[in-house]
This record gives sequence, structure tokens and C-alpha cells, in this order.
Amino acid sequence: MIEIDGVIKQYGDRKVVDEVSLTVEKGAFCVLLGTSGCGKSTLLKMVNRLIPLNGGTIRIGGEDISTVPPEQLRRRIGYAIQSTGLFPHWSIEDNIATVPRLLKWPEPRIRDRVTELLEMLHLEPETYRRKWPSQLSGGQQQRVGVARALAAEPELLLMDEPFGALDPITRDSLQVELTRIHRATGMTTLFVTHDIDEALRLADRIVIMDAGKIVQHTTPIELLEHPANDFVRDFIGRSEISLKLLSVRTVAERLRPIEAGSGTGEPIAATASLREALSRMIAQRADSLPVQDAEGTLLGAVRLQDLVR
Repeated sequence: MIEIDGVIKQYGDRKVVDEVSLTVEKGAFCVLLGTSGCGKSTLLKMVNRLIPLNGGTIRIGGEDISTVPPEQLRRRIGYAIQSTGLFPHWSIEDNIATVPRLLKWPEPRIRDRVTELLEMLHLEPETYRRKWPSQLSGGQQQRVGVARALAAEPELLLMDEPFGALDPITRDSLQVELTRIHRATGMTTLFVTHDIDEALRLADRIVIMDAGKIVQHTTPIELLEHPANDFVRDFIGRSEISLKLLSVRTVAERLRPIEAGSGTGEPIAATASLREALSRMIAQRADSLPVQDAEGTLLGAVRLQDLVR
């Protein structure tokens, strides 16, 4: 759990973070969202003491971070940034092993952990472990950056716009991987972005910031259905709120029994978004789709009229 209590960061007369209080529950995926300069990255960097506080308290697992030496604190926290920050003259294996070696893990354990993480991020271990960062694409480097952040099995993962510089296809792929990893590990994650669609896809809690303050802290669906004020409505896109709601609601929520003539298109997973269902219906010129679970068992159908209910 992260507890942020009345935190202030001030440069001269300007408060970049203005008495922010926030609790991130253990296992949550919380996204800090807002325009450039709103204070979200500054707040993230204060959690691992890259930036000192001017006021307030931050606790991780009930422990005040000001009482923990910075190096010791950072070894307990995974940290991934947009530029990856890989050491260019170290192999991929050595980059991933950075924190485990500082923690004096045995080498066999480190090697096994590197193998596990490369496999988790779909990088063939024997192909990639001896490569240099310069031999990898931007997306592959970002995967290695995520692997390094996860290497020492941290209690907390901080991510500062890690996918912001990637092309849409690579970004989409890494978002899928990060969602899968979070579901598998249950690691508490604090993620910074200015992209509302990325936030809606990844988060179970979203914090909207403006001018150093929190203006709304809620679930993705609640954010779209009940934006706190005009700033939030404009930020998430007034004219696109309905489409974004389709992105966060699942086919399972609109499931109906199979009826005569229903389910005329190709099957869709119950976990798919309603937006994906709409896209498929348009592409297949179908007004309904059969719905199945992960094992391929038919569960029912979803109809076009269900999407706008």
C-alpha cells in the first residue's frame, strides 16, 4: 500500500504538487493522469525519493520513506521510464540483473530470474540475453526496461510514461503484456500517462491531476459516467465518452441467451470489450455475435442493440 498524505513540492512560489493526499491499495493498478506540468511525474518521483518533499508524508507498507536510506528504498521498488535507461555497454542479462546483484542474489538464482522475465516478455532468452541494447528495437528495449524493473520482485512498480515514445502497434502489444503481468503478479503499480485511452485500458483506479491537485480519484467506469467537473469532461473528451465507455465495459456484461437467428458473426470472447464487439459487427456486417469463454465453450450471444443499452 502507498499512503501519500498532504504532500507538497514547491519551486519558488509555485507549488508543483499542492497538498496531495492519496492511498493506493495493495495490488491496485493506479494511473496518474493529466496534462503536461500537472505534477503527476513529480509525485511519482517523490515516491522513490528521486525528488525531495517540501511537506507531507509518504508511506510504503506503513513505513515512512523518509526514514529509509534512498538506495535501500529504491531496491524495493521497480522503476521504468520512457527512455528505458538501459546501460549501453552492458548485455541485456546484465541490465536485467542490476538490482538482484546489488542485493547479492546467488548467480544461479539471477540467471533463472533473467530467463523467467525474458520468457514472460516474449524475448527468447538464449537469443536476447547476450545482446546489447543497441541491437534491439525500441519496443524490445522497453520490454527489457520492464524486465529490469521487475527483476528483484519489488513490492511496488513505478512507471513514468514508459510507452510514450513507441509506435501504436508496439505500444498496444506492451499494454497487453503489462496487463497480463499485473494480473499474474498482483503487484501494486503506480503508472503515469497523459493518454486517457491508455489509462482506461490499464487502470483499476484513475487519478486525474490539474495544477498540482487531485481533481478526481475513481474507477474508469465511474470517471466516464460521472466526471467531476468541466476540466475532467474536456480532458477525457466530451464527444467520445460513449465510445470510451464501450472500451471499458465487457461483452460479458451484455450477454444474452442464444436465440433463433442470434450470433450470426464469428465468435467473440466474453472478456472482450463492447468496442471490439462493435468493430467486429461492422467488419462482418453482423447484428449479433456468439460469445465464448477461454475454453471455447459457447456462453450466449451479444447483439448490436445491446451495445447501446
